[in-house]
Amino acid sequence: MKTELNAIWIDLNEELYAFILGRIKDEHIAKDIHQEVFLKVQTKIHQLKHTSKLTSWVYQITRNSIIDHYRKSPNKTISINDMDFPEVDSDNFEYANLTNCINQKIEDLSSHHKEAIILTSFQNYSQKELAQHLNISYSGTKSRVQKAKEILKENILDCPNVASDNTGKLIDFKKK
Repeated sequence: MKTELNAIWIDLNEELYAFILGRIKDEHIAKDIHQEVFLKVQTKIHQLKHTSKLTSWVYQITRNSIIDHYRKSPNKTISINDMDFPEVDSDNFEYANLTNCINQKIEDLSSHHKEAIILTSFQNYSQKELAQHLNISYSGTKSRVQKAKEILKENILDCPNVASDNTGKLIDFKKK
């Protein structure tokens, strides 16, 4: 049993920490969650029925620990400034300027819609994980995410410096 836990630690230690840090963004909290995950693995290893599913089992514990962290967080709203948005050149227009525009449009959403967009689009929550996090039904979560995306798209396409085709696809962005 002890050699099994050592093998898990050696194989997954760095990979799991990177996974957690990619979702938490705070090194101290990520380290705490990382340690918590391995304590859970150590105390619950006897519950694992199929050793072939060890890695997925450990990752499920990790995802649940991250969700628990957000649930316990006294501040239920997530600031857009705390999120790490990619700035990648795309289709020959100034994507960084568009990113600032999108960030502002997300910030302008209601708190419910903003949280749905941030957690599903930028924190890689599945809609089921979001439903658990928000403590609402899965179908309610799906509706909230869909509505948030619709509102965000309308708000972005309403900008006078954004051009779209007749299907609503963004085709150009002009700097103000």
